[in-house]
Amino acid sequence: MPALRLLLGPALLCLLYDSLCRAACVEVDSDTEAVAGHGFKLGCISCKMRGEVSASATVDWFFKAKGESDFVQIYSYEDETATIMDERFDDRLYWNGSKKTTDLQDGSIFILNVTFNDTGVYRCFFERILTYNDYEFHTNATKFIHINVVAKATRGMASILSEVMMYVSIIGLQLWLVVEMVYCYRKIAAAGEEALRESAAEYLAIASESKDNCAGVQVAE
Repeated sequence: MPALRLLLGPALLCLLYDSLCRAACVEVDSDTEAVAGHGFKLGCISCKMRGEVSASATVDWFFKAKGESDFVQIYSYEDETATIMDERFDDRLYWNGSKKTTDLQDGSIFILNVTFNDTGVYRCFFERILTYNDYEFHTNATKFIHINVVAKATRGMASILSEVMMYVSIIGLQLWLVVEMVYCYRKIAAAGEEALRESAAEYLAIASESKDNCAGVQVAE
């Protein structure tokens, strides 16, 4: 059995490590409300399903302003090089995705000094190449983000509910800890009382035995 554990240990660790690595990428939706005059992150995540396969990816961003009918390319990121392709966003777009790699999974960008003219629909396009031993496989993913620019930040119902649930969870956890502490204290106290009773009984038994021994010695004399 010890030898089996030694053999299974590394295998289980590898499986656990692989699962953790795959779980490291989570596709989270982008925020959709930007505040004029502030910065805003356009989130776009496309996780690679086969974590063990080498890959490279490029990311292109397109924008359709409110009232317009066509998308226009505004940004491109390839081989760790960013290119702004629309003068409306000159010096206002910065890469905020995967760093120091061509195997991109986070294609987010950051807009500086948001204006009301930035209201509209943004399209994020991932082009990925998976490299196997004998061939390459091309795949892509597209995400749409509807951005509304406001003068002042407002809190949505989802944000309020999330905060309420967070506080409820914290209070619930604290109550559970209090209950556990009281239970443990009572258990320890009961165990202590039982130990004292056993010690007292043992002491009385020893004292009684000593008294009997003394009586026996006197009779023998």
